[in-house]
Amino acid sequence: MRASFRILGLVAALMAATPAPAEMLEFDALDGWYDDNHVQALTAFLRTTLPLFNREGRKVSLTTVGEYFLVYAKRLLATLKDADDAMARFRKLESGALSIGLVSTAKYFVPQLLTRFRDEHPGVELKLLVGSNREQLVAMLQQGDVDLAIMGRPPKEMATRAEPFAAHPHVFVAPPRHPILAVSHPSLAALARFPLIVREAASGTRALMDRFFQDRRVEQRIAMEMPSNETIKQAVMAGMGLSFLSLHTIGLELRCGLLERVPVEETPLVRTWNVVHMQSKLLSPAAEALRYFILEHGEAHLAAHDRALLAADSVPSA
Repeated sequence: MRASFRILGLVAALMAATPAPAEMLEFDALDGWYDDNHVQALTAFLRTTLPLFNREGRKVSLTTVGEYFLVYAKRLLATLKDADDAMARFRKLESGALSIGLVSTAKYFVPQLLTRFRDEHPGVELKLLVGSNREQLVAMLQQGDVDLAIMGRPPKEMATRAEPFAAHPHVFVAPPRHPILAVSHPSLAALARFPLIVREAASGTRALMDRFFQDRRVEQRIAMEMPSNETIKQAVMAGMGLSFLSLHTIGLELRCGLLERVPVEETPLVRTWNVVHMQSKLLSPAAEALRYFILEHGEAHLAAHDRALLAADSVPSA
């Protein structure tokens, strides 16, 4: 809500005009309300005396009018940022602010790539926004909160440009000395006899696991759902069950012997990582530089990580 107030205040400051006395206006009466001329609509709004805030003591909230206004305020700020990005293209600058959105699984490797990127482009200010799952990140893209997004399955519900840059393997894991590890390559049916601790339904990891079970007509034994890779890992290490996770989230635990990969038949399951942006968004030089950097270096960075882990735990513990 504080971000909403900041947006309203900024737009009001940018378009400050002396309010003219007005009767209560219908939304239809505001010039540009239903067309694409958002600046005209916002200007008309600011010239009315319609209240944008409800104030009750120290508590402040948006009125219905304020909620409508906020929609156009966000669009205006996004347009202003696009204009600034366009001017940066003419100046051929690689500076300024850049917002990168991540699904939670990507936070285990993206900071390492960004450190290398910053070494080459020290003038770029980076901001990371982590969505707890795919649905949250799609919303960030749609609302213009991020310039680029790193995700698995790109959205089909809106016009985006998605470019794959690396393989994304997923594996089953167990605590050390679990009975399933005595079998060299257990079947999915054998694994399904044990309880599973899984990601929430909106997660791409969960969708991949569900499809794997459904395609083989094996019923899952789900003991618990959790929206956090870290919490799931702790639960598995405590012996509460097995799990299915991205290999990119468990490197430390596998190397330290805190978790073991279960080499179930037909696994790892491999998806792809994508760098995504809205087709309608004009990328700044900084965003273009990061996009190119990820496409050029992301695959090699993750492939080295994956080879080491899959080779190291290819022989299950007895």
